[in-house]
Amino acid sequence: MTDLLPLFLNLAGRPVLLVGGGAVAVSKLAQLVNTGADLCVVAPEVRQEIVESGVRIERRPFVESDLDGVWLVVAAALPDVNRAVAAAAQRRRLFVNAVDDPANATAYLSGVVRREGVTLAISSRGDAPGLTGLLREALDAVLPRDLRLWMDEARRQRIRWRRDGVPMEARRPLLLTALNVLYDRRARTAQPADLTVPPPPPADVSPVSAAEDRWQ
Repeated sequence: MTDLLPLFLNLAGRPVLLVGGGAVAVSKLAQLVNTGADLCVVAPEVRQEIVESGVRIERRPFVESDLDGVWLVVAAALPDVNRAVAAAAQRRRLFVNAVDDPANATAYLSGVVRREGVTLAISSRGDAPGLTGLLREALDAVLPRDLRLWMDEARRQRIRWRRDGVPMEARRPLLLTALNVLYDRRARTAQPADLTVPPPPPADVSPVSAAEDRWQ
């Protein structure tokens, strides 16, 4: 398989279709709702968790016209239904995520870690969701608890770089230096019991190149 292109999609206010109303669909529901998408669920039977979410529901089998105007399709039904959804999406040049059914997918929802404005995602191309989940937990454990401070400092530095015309290739080392200064300043002012932040990353590791994920 060729390499996948990692993307973060802005689905706020855009129509998204979720086909399926069982446990698999429920497992993706919160992730889709949290994007602010205009979500519609199509399935003959729908679990109560989906009803309680307040999304629009069509209690019937999938038909191809359900794809009219849709930006993204998530197929979370039985394999034969997923195949029908994938075939219809292919004809319309729509990307479809077929949950736990990579053969019928052209898009893959990643495991995600979200913290303080940073989103980290990891994918196993749909082949090993269990491994994706383990990697998510590991990465979540090593991310700094005070990542908000990293974000605040990065925002301040970016304003300065853009004002001064600092080229992109020079910014990462400058950010690493700024973060080291930030930790040094905190270390000088904190009491020993307050030093709960991890040490700065090694000089040869960029603090902004960490990975991420959350298996759902």
